Amino acid sequence: MTIKDRVKIILGSACYLGYSPIMPGTFGALPGIVIYFVLWKFLPPSFLRISLLGIVISLMLLNYYLTPWAIRYWKSKDPSQFVLDEIIGFLCVPIYYGANDFHRTALIGFILFRILDMIKIFPANYVDKNVKGSTGIIFDDVISAGYAALILFLFDLFKSFNFI
Repeated sequence: MTIKDRVKIILGSACYLGYSPIMPGTFGALPGIVIYFVLWKFLPPSFLRISLLGIVISLMLLNYYLTPWAIRYWKSKDPSQFVLDEIIGFLCVPIYYGANDFHRTALIGFILFRILDMIKIFPANYVDKNVKGSTGIIFDDVISAGYAALILFLFDLFKSFNFI
């Protein structure tokens, strides 16, 4: 194995978290929490959003670059070890940045995203089965993130009306 392959494995598997024998996607998405936390802790909200967008775009480009290699290397159309899409998906879940809500919202958002990504509600299931390559690998996660964001929004809305 070449050094180049090792670097691709480290990047694509989120420092080997994608090799977890149980729930590799969930463990692989954990760096998303770290990224969110570091941005939340050290950046003002206005700069945080643009930084997050830049990180998501960079990870998408990296995913598009690495996907053909990952499919060949792990001999699978959507290798479980390749978890950049999980990180991208989680980073697409908007987390509230208030000092009191961040940890709770990040945890709830992470759990919602992972559950929704595993069950793949339409159109995520359609994209997962019918859209090939990098686009399909990324966008079923982004759609699941959209559902998680909607649920977080509804939680927040109901909380505003004192329903929960």
